[in-house]
Amino acid sequence: MVIKTETTEIVTQPKIEEVSQPSFKRWLKHFLYMPATKRYFSKQDQAAIAQAVSEAEYGHVGEIQVVIEGHLPVNQAYFQNTRMRARQLFAELGVWDTEYNSGVLLYINLCERKVEIVIDRGILQATEQAIWNEICQNMIAQLAQKQFRLAVITGVVSIGEVLNRFYTHSIKDENNELGNAPIILG
Repeated sequence: MVIKTETTEIVTQPKIEEVSQPSFKRWLKHFLYMPATKRYFSKQDQAAIAQAVSEAEYGHVGEIQVVIEGHLPVNQAYFQNTRMRARQLFAELGVWDTEYNSGVLLYINLCERKVEIVIDRGILQATEQAIWNEICQNMIAQLAQKQFRLAVITGVVSIGEVLNRFYTHSIKDENNELGNAPIILG
């Protein structure tokens, strides 16, 4: 069970005021999408992404979780967009629950070719939205050119650079709170 406190906003079900407009077109797009995540990301690609996450997390307390999803779950696609899905996964995967509130979720939706970055409150205080938007736009451009592995690795490296700037003098303990391997969904 996920609990909402005064300092942490956890979303496992979309909030009523944030529910996107129901979209039959979005639902149909995700319903007809052929699962191809494994075709885009081989075992070698997944290992390279895990290595990039490990390197990007070195030297600071920031934690990066990569989630690659082929399409939104059909039972949620009518009411939920990719941003809401990313926030849901941020909560469900416990990215918000790192010791220093330093979790970052990098969410890629292949069906819509969208990238969402959800950051924890510890990072939110010291960074600007423009930094995260630029990372997303660079990744989207690479995804459009069908450079899937490069897009994810570039995004992870960029996030690592931001975390290095934010946590300049922090010493990384050897406790890796989130796994480095990307989570592949549908």
